[in-house]
Amino acid sequence: MRVSLDANILVYSLQVEERRHGIARDIVARAIGADCVQTLQSLAECFNALVRKRGFAPSLAMAQVERLKSRFMVEAAMPEDFDRAMWATRHHHFAFWDAMLWATASRAGCRVLLSEDGHDGRKLDGMTFLSPFNAANAPLIELALPPLGADP
Repeated sequence: MRVSLDANILVYSLQVEERRHGIARDIVARAIGADCVQTLQSLAECFNALVRKRGFAPSLAMAQVERLKSRFMVEAAMPEDFDRAMWATRHHHFAFWDAMLWATASRAGCRVLLSEDGHDGRKLDGMTFLSPFNAANAPLIELALPPLGADP
């Protein structure tokens, strides 16, 4: 099952003092060995958050994001993703950038989007949004991202 990670998961995985670091680091490590597509948007948002909100030097943030980018398939948004994002914003009341992430990841074949951005458990057009910080989601996340060392 193809998965994508929102920028917040990436940011938390890189910031050791973040209380969600352990869970996020585990999710990213599992995603590296799984069928995970990262959107260019998530990587861009990660870089921006590291520099603007977390105080990383731009060179350090760039190195961290480049390392992540090298470990995942990366999908950039297309014009049709923009159209679908506007539709999801209008008809499903998504924040636009969440809708843009959904549209791009959905087009790339993702069926699960791991994020904590308030859509936990929501389904839209074949994609399920799950927060990895909600313990109740662990069985579903394990289906998409088997634990490290688990038999495929």
